[in-house]
Amino acid sequence: MSDRLIAVVTGGSAGIGADLCKRMLDDGYEVISMARRAPDWSHPRLKTVQVDLLDAVATEQAAQAIAAEFAVTHFVHNAGVIWPKLLGEVKLEELQGLTQIHLGAAISLMQAVLPGMTERRFGRVVLMSSRGALGLQTRTAYSATKAGMIGMARTWALELAPKGITVNVVAPGPIQTEMYYAVIEPGSEREQALANSIPVKRVGRADDVTRAVMFFADPANSFVTGQTLYVCGGASVGTITI
Repeated sequence: MSDRLIAVVTGGSAGIGADLCKRMLDDGYEVISMARRAPDWSHPRLKTVQVDLLDAVATEQAAQAIAAEFAVTHFVHNAGVIWPKLLGEVKLEELQGLTQIHLGAAISLMQAVLPGMTERRFGRVVLMSSRGALGLQTRTAYSATKAGMIGMARTWALELAPKGITVNVVAPGPIQTEMYYAVIEPGSEREQALANSIPVKRVGRADDVTRAVMFFADPANSFVTGQTLYVCGGASVGTITI
């Protein structure tokens, strides 16, 4: 393995993705952010690729271009959208869109960088699922595709382990990001009630998730693959009052 670490981070322009990009840059990585918009900050080792991951053709083209230019060692698929709807209101095109951004884009990126990782016999892959994969009201399409990421990662882990490539999943609970505040009003009673329902009694921060991703991304962690780490303050455990 080369000492040069090059990470592709989808959704790197804001929220968890931006926090992760900054942490990787601090740790000496070269980082390629793939997102619809460019970050509002810059760094000498940060490259921005603006692409709508809901567009399968554009995603495939961007993935191939990145793989042709960079010897990618790390891939973190962080980009995602929620589109909350009760079951009776879900449209199939919404399911198709979330399937593309959560699953299809991940496949396109991995297929592009896999030959290089295989040749170098090293790779670290982290898919960003969600506590919602376990079930959550108004999340039919979101839960289905985020749960699909876990099954897909476990399959990739089995296929790629002999090639020196690990594949793991981080599944956050409620995290204070732009996406979160598009659903929850800041400082509202609903936000406080949500925090109180979480065993640790607070909503998560982007850096809570970043630390989990960096654990899986560590080149030294070659014996951890196919795992899902819920970063949710205990929300995935469930609470029972007796």
